[in-house]
Amino acid sequence: MDAKEKYDKTFENGGLIIPEDKWLATMNLRETEEAIKFIKDTFQERLVQELNLKRVSAPIALLAGTGINDNLTGAEKPVDFQIKSMHKKAEIVHSLAKWKRLALRDYGFISGEGLYTDMNAIRTSEFLDNVHSIYVDQWDWERIIANNERNVGVLKYIVRKIYNVIKEVEKVVCHRYPQIGGPFLPDNIKFVHTEDLLDKYPEKTPQEREEAITKLEKAVFVIGVGGELKDGTRHEIRAADYDDWTTEGVNGKKGLNGDILIWNPVLGSALELSSMGIRVDSDTLLKQLEIRDENYKKDLPFHQEILQDRLPQSIGGGIGQSRLCMYYLRKAHIGEVQASIWPDEIRKKCSEHGIKLL
Repeated sequence: MDAKEKYDKTFENGGLIIPEDKWLATMNLRETEEAIKFIKDTFQERLVQELNLKRVSAPIALLAGTGINDNLTGAEKPVDFQIKSMHKKAEIVHSLAKWKRLALRDYGFISGEGLYTDMNAIRTSEFLDNVHSIYVDQWDWERIIANNERNVGVLKYIVRKIYNVIKEVEKVVCHRYPQIGGPFLPDNIKFVHTEDLLDKYPEKTPQEREEAITKLEKAVFVIGVGGELKDGTRHEIRAADYDDWTTEGVNGKKGLNGDILIWNPVLGSALELSSMGIRVDSDTLLKQLEIRDENYKKDLPFHQEILQDRLPQSIGGGIGQSRLCMYYLRKAHIGEVQASIWPDEIRKKCSEHGIKLL
């Protein structure tokens, strides 16, 4: 099936990709729930060992106006509410990308150590499809690095560690549940810069470039997400105040961040499992706020902590729990591994094709 045929079929199904029947109904609901717990427990244990992380408790809401909540691309509006006893407004988190840096300092972590937490968020602006839900569950992790470790080499080192966990857990899951088939992931993850993707696929959109390179390599880390490319476009919008997307790396290409993508054979498309990066220091924060025309944020409490060099240098990101479970269990829809809210049309279409939403 070529790209146009795939798009046409997806459009006909209300934004859903309906896979071939051979991928469906390998587990009932109770078996699926047991497998979800096994996957989360196993992955979490191995991630902790690989990255030297300790668990901390995470907030579900943060005070508005502090600059701590993740504002994603800046266009998404968080769910907010008034705290009656405080006469202040709070926001349900989008992610804990910035909160984690405060926690690293407050918990007394040192270089080479890090934290992780179960992050549960609500993102009301998401377009609902096979892999997007208003409910987001991920392992948010953050690890302290030294000043001289703010480079692409360290970024790749951590990416390889995470990919090794993803790959090894797939083998464990396939062994425990042989009905889902064997592993798909390659031995190594391919690194590619957004500038390279532009050169390789100049006529494609950024999303089409990701699809093409992931289909080719099966597992890729796309470096440099958020900065301006040489043609004046951006591969994707990324917030100005956590990932560093302006520092030059190898061959003058900018960006110390990126996304882990794998090829999902069930849907025949790329699946983003993690967004991560080395975080901004005081210089890059000022630069990126200027680029995004967000200088007003300089006076917010969180941003002042960075500008006054009161926070540790760090690398961090999020790893989608439901997306991992969906991939490992060869599920066609993220609603098969998480309890969320779906339009009646999606529930009806999934039911017609044997896709059992929780």
